[in-house]
Amino acid sequence: DYQGAIVDYNKAIEINPQDAFAYGNRAVAKSNLKDYQGAIADYSKAIEINPQYALAYFNRGISKVELEDFQAAIADFNKAIEIYPQYVDAYITRGFLKEFFNDLDGACADWRKAAPFGSKVATELVREKCK
Repeated sequence: DYQGAIVDYNKAIEINPQDAFAYGNRAVAKSNLKDYQGAIADYSKAIEINPQYALAYFNRGISKVELEDFQAAIADFNKAIEIYPQYVDAYITRGFLKEFFNDLDGACADWRKAAPFGSKVATELVREKCK
């Protein structure tokens, strides 16, 4: 019940306007309802409150991918990785975007960074697509 979740997070934010996680969770609900602009606004507010919120950067990047704002998405994945250098999903997703833009070497570099952290997906991508 994403609409119900949004109502609940609205109340949580009303009680504590500095709750970055309430904004982040409300953004997830909005994203699941395909309100990507609304999700991006909430992720941005969560990041404003907590600039070290790597998951908010990653999820905002995913919303930007949905809107085909690929360069901005890559910037968010870069920031998520800067904050949390073991962010496997950020490496994998950034790698897919690099592959999409015909930068297979860059994609493989990202997947190779993710593989040592135990990612079977990254290991498989390296095995299938990288020299």
